[in-house]
Amino acid sequence: MTSSFFPPQRTLMGPGPSDVSPRVLGALSRPTIGHLDPLFVQLMDEVKSLLQQAFQTDNELTLPVSAPGSAGMEACFVNLISPGDKVIVCQNGVFGGRMKENVERCGASAIMVEDTWGEPVSIDKARAAFDQHPDASILAFVHAETSTGVRSDAGALCALAQERGALSIVDTVTSLGGIAVEVDNWGADAVYSGTQKCLSCVPGISPVTFSGRAVERIQARQHKVQSWFLDMQLVMGYWGANTKRAYHHTAPVNAVYALHESLLMLQDEGLEHAHQRHWRNHLALVAGLEAMGLSMAVSPEHRLPQLNLVSIPEGVDDAAVRVALLNDFDLEIGAGLGALAGKTWRIGLMGHSSCTRNVLFCLSALESVLTRQGADVVQGVAQAAAEAAYA
Repeated sequence: MTSSFFPPQRTLMGPGPSDVSPRVLGALSRPTIGHLDPLFVQLMDEVKSLLQQAFQTDNELTLPVSAPGSAGMEACFVNLISPGDKVIVCQNGVFGGRMKENVERCGASAIMVEDTWGEPVSIDKARAAFDQHPDASILAFVHAETSTGVRSDAGALCALAQERGALSIVDTVTSLGGIAVEVDNWGADAVYSGTQKCLSCVPGISPVTFSGRAVERIQARQHKVQSWFLDMQLVMGYWGANTKRAYHHTAPVNAVYALHESLLMLQDEGLEHAHQRHWRNHLALVAGLEAMGLSMAVSPEHRLPQLNLVSIPEGVDDAAVRVALLNDFDLEIGAGLGALAGKTWRIGLMGHSSCTRNVLFCLSALESVLTRQGADVVQGVAQAAAEAAYA
């Protein structure tokens, strides 16, 4: 007989979702009210203001799309791209490939700038693409590539787009709340993220923000946006400023409560302190892994503190290690994707998951499982190395 579902208490240290704070789970369980209730409208305004702080922007069109980060990505592409446009897409991992898919489904041409997985986007290659295609109207790239744990220079790429008279679309799904995201300082035009990574909220909402230049592009469109649900000209009637909140869709009310709480927690901690916490835990984790004899797959200057790419030692069974961690320790880490599948693990230190306890627990559990597999690792030193890094 089917019964209620009660999941185990896992420690989530993969590429997302991350551990969710009891404060956020508590907010999720509060009484549901109507999506046009005056009190909910007031909450919407607060969420918008908190998102503006998180994104470091004054953009009026800043809102949580009522769907996961992939929908936030699609919202940016379908609203800014029309059939026949040329879009320069930078790919250095899985998610640049998803950008390409969005461009082509909009009836536009994707001009690909490809870099080795594990390396940041090359500014010089992006500049050369504009030289070859001066009529390109958009530059799209991933700030923090979840599949590789690599950070690219968002400020330089957005400046290049502005220099060439193009708009920029930026994926900050893994970066928002974990490392600096400075939408206005970058001059970024359309930026999307997700709630389940460094914001440590439940999955299912995608914060987005559009610059004034992007809004002008949307309002000047000659073709209808191909997605009714993600059409910002319609959504603005519900989430926009100085509006009577015209009904567009039923917002995920309780999920918005949860997002509001997670953004309050980020505000309470402070962006700089949150970024420092992610770096501190990252450095301790790396110290422990390297003391154990493991190596990182990304050079230090390009690493994401919240998503750590670890090279799998020769002869170690990737899947068996992850299964043992999950079954024996209730600990989730991520597999490699694409070209890095079977070669790397992705260890997340995102949001609420980024804490000293998790770093030490992960090192201990990983050492135990690798030792059982007969891997050539140094025993009994990883935790001490991490603690020394903290000290």
